[in-house]
Amino acid sequence: MRVIGLMSGTSHDAIDAVGADIELQDTMIQVHLVGQLSRPYSDELRSELIAALPPGAIDMATVCRLDTTIGQAFAAAADAAQHEFFGGTADLVAAHGQTVYHWVSDGAVKGTLQLGQPAWIAERTGLPVVSDFRSRDIAAGGQGAPLVGLFDLLWLAGRPERAAALNIGGIANVTVTGDKPVAFDTGPGNALIDAAVELCTGGAEHFDRAGVRAARGEIDTDLLETLLAEPYYRAPGPKTTGKELFNRSYLARVLDGRSASSDDIVATVTALTARTIADALAPLRPTEVIASGGGTRNPTLMAMLGAHLGTTKLRTSDELGLPSAAKEPTAFAVLGFLTAHGLAGSQPACTGASRAAVLGSITPGAAGFALPSALTAIPRRLTVAR
Repeated sequence: MRVIGLMSGTSHDAIDAVGADIELQDTMIQVHLVGQLSRPYSDELRSELIAALPPGAIDMATVCRLDTTIGQAFAAAADAAQHEFFGGTADLVAAHGQTVYHWVSDGAVKGTLQLGQPAWIAERTGLPVVSDFRSRDIAAGGQGAPLVGLFDLLWLAGRPERAAALNIGGIANVTVTGDKPVAFDTGPGNALIDAAVELCTGGAEHFDRAGVRAARGEIDTDLLETLLAEPYYRAPGPKTTGKELFNRSYLARVLDGRSASSDDIVATVTALTARTIADALAPLRPTEVIASGGGTRNPTLMAMLGAHLGTTKLRTSDELGLPSAAKEPTAFAVLGFLTAHGLAGSQPACTGASRAAVLGSITPGAAGFALPSALTAIPRRLTVAR
């Protein structure tokens, strides 16, 4: 099955797309990556989206407008991917959409909202679309995140000893293999780093390109200890968080009255990300950590993380043949494939759900949608080739 996977994460800056040819042979999912592309949001759309995110307050007209314009942006990315990767003959689109709110109360997830109306994708491409992946896991009692847990466990099956898949997006999440696998959000990935840069530059810059600011700065140990006092870090998993908590206003409150330099603030929140990831992994004792996501392009962050991990080997997903920027859209392409074939896409041990569930909702394409023959084999492994 030729699947286009679409993802925009909590950095909300672009839509990442992959084309993947996927099949299930016995208990092995074989993923052939045909290509990948990234389409930045327009400045206007990104600005409106940022203003709408917590702690912003918006009206329903804005929600409707964003649902439409994000859907149209996803449709354009899917159309480009279909023609570039498959000559206009793909079978399915798996669209995660743009998370704008993840409703967490007392450690339990009550609901989630991803915008990007899939009808626009189906209408423009003519393809059926699987979307709204997280809601079914939440309805089954899960956290709805990180949903890449099942993909990670299949992909890392057979790795020596205990492996951890780490994604450093706006929020960082890990999946750790073993007899009792676990997955959870560790806390901020790039979210507070980006917020620090925006605060320190008055919004002129949005991220620490190549970790230059963090490399120039000194870690403010008092500020770091204040940040580490956040209760989320000590909460047990499964757990999930987002920019509902770790946002620009959160950082501004912590910084109120402090006199640290701009670069020192960026260095300190970068150290926070490295420290909280390493602290979360320490009791799980992985022998290797395989990182992906935008944070891998920050050498200062990666150096700090490597130092905290000590003898645990830190590598990137690129070394295993899966480009870092393609990791999450590939994971959702696989989840879409599983949904289309009636197979569960969640792992209860990772999300805390009461059971594994077939995920998402299906929007028919131009020719409607007929489910492929149901697959009875339960996937046990996953390979990725280019």
